[in-house]
Amino acid sequence: MDKKQKAFDSELCHDLLVKNVKPKYSYKEGLDFNKWRETIKEKFIESLGIDVIKENDCPLNFDIEWEEDRGTYRMIRFTIDSEIGETIPCYLLIPKLNKKKYPVAITMQGHSTGFHISIGETKYEHDEDFLPRGAFALQAVNNGYVALAIEQRGMGERRAHTDNRSNDINCRWPYRVALMLGRTLVGERIWDIGKCIDALSNFPECDMDKIFITGNSGGGTISYYSACLDDRIKFSAPSCAVCPYADSILALAHCGCNYLPNAYRNFEMQDLACLIAPKNLVIFAGQLDDIFPIEGTRRGFETIKKIYREIGAEDKCRLVETPREHWWCEDIIWTEINKECEKLGWR
Repeated sequence: MDKKQKAFDSELCHDLLVKNVKPKYSYKEGLDFNKWRETIKEKFIESLGIDVIKENDCPLNFDIEWEEDRGTYRMIRFTIDSEIGETIPCYLLIPKLNKKKYPVAITMQGHSTGFHISIGETKYEHDEDFLPRGAFALQAVNNGYVALAIEQRGMGERRAHTDNRSNDINCRWPYRVALMLGRTLVGERIWDIGKCIDALSNFPECDMDKIFITGNSGGGTISYYSACLDDRIKFSAPSCAVCPYADSILALAHCGCNYLPNAYRNFEMQDLACLIAPKNLVIFAGQLDDIFPIEGTRRGFETIKKIYREIGAEDKCRLVETPREHWWCEDIIWTEINKECEKLGWR
């Protein structure tokens, strides 16, 4: 006798919820903009766990480890403490153009073997595959900016220990622990960037009124999110990162550090642009990107334009499409960043 058994779709429940759940505070024309913006900020901070992270704050304990003359620029390696038990290594690259102060480019690697790639160095097998296009900090200093490269939590020198707790060498272990503590790894990374900006006041060459942030993939995500919460960042240029959650991280498998508790019940990624506006925002997106699909990014950007238009700043946001896949197109990106800095009067 044949035994009948049902076929199961283990993802059907979540797929239906993603399709049917509408973020409660998504942008709608005609709303009370300032009140809505405050609600989005409150919900975003809550999802990130920022207030919990803040409870563990500590002095910076700023320390310069070494400095080198690299011909056309100086490179300084320094560390700070961002919270109790957490030390951040940074590289600061300062152009030698005989100026007293320079605009600051915060350059963020995505998921990689570490921020050494940003300064054009290799440590591990296949690092050379990401060079020279991945040398974000070198590109920034060669364009006349002070470049700050920050090692993100869960990556490079700050990767998880390969001991009996976990065999992971990236961010899977720390994002799990963070969630259990009422935090998120993304929230911790945002917190770290804020503390690193605090440390820039130790360098007189840094123009603290002219700070922008850029990066690719996970570095793009953190560039977008950090500009939402830190008004010292005057311009954000995320690459291959800004796309509606429903089209990207809720439709395709991404690293768990991208997922924020309760976020999709409250807002979509494009809604967060209200926390950046009216600051300058240039979003780079690959036309062939298979994990942040261009159709979703285009649709999300339509909402971003409406948000900027709401406050009379539509000319301060742009979407720049690149002809590649999930890729940092350095020639296009720095051309457009330089244009934006010229508009700001920084060049």
